[in-house]
Amino acid sequence: MTFSLYAATVPSYRQILGAVSDLLGKAETFCAEKDIAPREIIQARLAADMLPFAYQVKSTAVHSLAAIEGVRRGVFSPDTTTPPDSFAALKTRIAQTISGLESIDPAEVDGFVGRDMRFAFGERHIDYTAENFLLSFSQPNFYFHAATAYDILRWKGVGVGKRDFLGRTRKK
Repeated sequence: MTFSLYAATVPSYRQILGAVSDLLGKAETFCAEKDIAPREIIQARLAADMLPFAYQVKSTAVHSLAAIEGVRRGVFSPDTTTPPDSFAALKTRIAQTISGLESIDPAEVDGFVGRDMRFAFGERHIDYTAENFLLSFSQPNFYFHAATAYDILRWKGVGVGKRDFLGRTRKK
């Protein structure tokens, strides 16, 4: 079997981002049903030194589509912009990310293999190949932030389970 960088990344990004979109809907419904201010979820953190739910959701976009865009440029820098501050804005960010991923040509991503890639943050940088950057840096970060967003919702009492995290799996 031939390795496909596209198959190892983009379909899973789309699957989990679809789940994140559904989680946002469940969180918004939960707030309405329980008469909880949306900010209570959007700004929730699992620990004082962790970033809030909105950042976790934003980071799923950053470590999927923005990571691929970084590989196109040959350099990726963390997105330090303020995360969206409403469920509607978070949903829009995820929808735009899914749409962007849907428009990617698999041959383009497969063509990244072996290409030089740099992670740059201020004066610091780490050099990678494109596939090592996507598979050993961005993809683990993507799953970390998706799982953390899910965990915050569970912790706040939103009725979600493992199937909600997995989203729509790709069947035969």
